Amino acid sequence: MDVEKVFHMTGGIGKTSYAQNSAFQKKASDMVKHITLETIQELYYEVTPKSLGIADLGCSSGPHSLSLIKDMVEAVEGTSHKIFHPMPEFRVYLNDLPTNDFNSVFKSLPDFYKDLKKDRNQEGPAIFIAGYPGSFYGRLFPCNCLHFIYSSYSLHWLSKVPPALYDEHGKSINKGNVYISESSPPSVSQAYYKQFQEDFSLFLKSRSEELVTGGRMVLILLGRIGQDHVDRGNSFFWEILSRSLAISVSQAEIEKEKVDSYEVHFFAASRNELEDEVRREGSFEIDKLEMFEIEREVKNGESYGTAVAMTVRAVQESMLCDHFGDGIDLDTLFNNYGKMIDEEMVEGDVKPITFVIVLKKL
Repeated sequence: MDVEKVFHMTGGIGKTSYAQNSAFQKKASDMVKHITLETIQELYYEVTPKSLGIADLGCSSGPHSLSLIKDMVEAVEGTSHKIFHPMPEFRVYLNDLPTNDFNSVFKSLPDFYKDLKKDRNQEGPAIFIAGYPGSFYGRLFPCNCLHFIYSSYSLHWLSKVPPALYDEHGKSINKGNVYISESSPPSVSQAYYKQFQEDFSLFLKSRSEELVTGGRMVLILLGRIGQDHVDRGNSFFWEILSRSLAISVSQAEIEKEKVDSYEVHFFAASRNELEDEVRREGSFEIDKLEMFEIEREVKNGESYGTAVAMTVRAVQESMLCDHFGDGIDLDTLFNNYGKMIDEEMVEGDVKPITFVIVLKKL
């Protein structure tokens, strides 16, 4: 499966869209917003460029990206007033894979510009926004054109499903599982870790060429607490997807062989694994690396399981439909998924953890 051609969050603003089902991601971004804004203020104070280059890598199709860009602009504006320095112009690059619904972001631009001009006598800051489709596992921008890079809930996605998950005949060595599970052979976690190392190292190397010296990155990504890959954290949500797909097989909706060959291109790294790769690549120093949990909040009286199911559907629908075709009943699949999450919550808490890492270009 060619991830770059297939993978995208569910577009539009419908009931199953990412825009309507990304409250968890928005909550995570908001919980560390103070770190994001402090970091861009520090950067601006040190460098004071006339033209400030900002990139949001993995901007997706919801409203979150432009909302945060507005906060960044206002934070820099406050710092420029404090140091009696003219406001810079802003170059903002919104990046995601080519299949992303960029149009839904662009449709929000008139309101975005209108909001920025409000309370400023219609004299908003000079801000130039562009879409930049492509994989961030490789070069995206010219040398030394960026000052600040932001990426939220994107870097836990790998560039591809690890090739080592398949034997010489193209059969999965991780049958019945979509991710690392208790029943997975050790070679499965090794394959995922190796792919993460390759991808994250390439990401850091590419960004180091695009950022100016002293430039900053704020990266928010899902992770895990310890060395064990199987826990009641992020890996558990994939375990529930494996179980949900098994129910669909038992009801003859999809073929077992199809499930056996379905793997997610995801990796929840540990703190040590992130630190090791930054150290090994050598272009950045770590300013901050913090771990946090998102408090559970649900809307309109829906269950936590339903909220999680809709979130997972919004990020997995493109891949599931491409792999299983029209035969898969996603409504039933994720209805079962939500019920299982609620049942598991009675047994014990599920605690997915998130890392925020601030890097400075050496």
